[in-house]
Amino acid sequence: MDKQQGTSATAIKRPLRLGDEVYNSVYAQLMSQRILPGSRISIDNLARELGVSQTPVREALSRLEAQGLIVNTHLIGFSAAPQIDRARFDQLYEMRLLLEPFVARKAAIAIDAAQMALLQRLAAEMRGEGERAVASYSDFAHLDGEFHETIAQACGNELMRETLANLHTHIHLFRLFPHSGATTKANAEHADLLTALAAHDPAAAERAMRNHVKRSYARFSMFFG
Repeated sequence: MDKQQGTSATAIKRPLRLGDEVYNSVYAQLMSQRILPGSRISIDNLARELGVSQTPVREALSRLEAQGLIVNTHLIGFSAAPQIDRARFDQLYEMRLLLEPFVARKAAIAIDAAQMALLQRLAAEMRGEGERAVASYSDFAHLDGEFHETIAQACGNELMRETLANLHTHIHLFRLFPHSGATTKANAEHADLLTALAAHDPAAAERAMRNHVKRSYARFSMFFG
């Protein structure tokens, strides 16, 4: 089979920033569960599917391993990480409820104009507007992570920002529930949070974030029946 004609429909068509393109493609497959949790991942098969060499595939898998989406086991190789279980899910939200409302309170005081503009742009893109309007559920998950990361940066507490970043909350949660039903409600909650942050109202920002986290918990709890 001719190499140019034999690549699949998921083959990457733009050679620019190849490593990012490969990462985005594999990330989307993991988030949509096209690559099932716990399943083995063949570097050779992915390279053929995407029409690239093994090098950018290895680089993408290493990035995804750092985010907890990929597991690399000695003598076995790469596999998709298993889904978080109910205990881990509950612990994750306990941590979020401890940290994120406080982070939002501090951010309301310290946020600057550039950070506020970035939040507004990310919120618009999650609503389907702007340059990076969401084309898939995995896009929404990525933008949602950026949104919360920006608030964490604005709070000025680097240790809290690092702690929240290392949880990879949004990647693991959106991977549980791969459809768009949760996005509309999340957008409305983001709007309440943005209003409080723009007004530099610490109490309102803390309240809006706590409400957002609690409602998110209720939405994703559906995965566990």
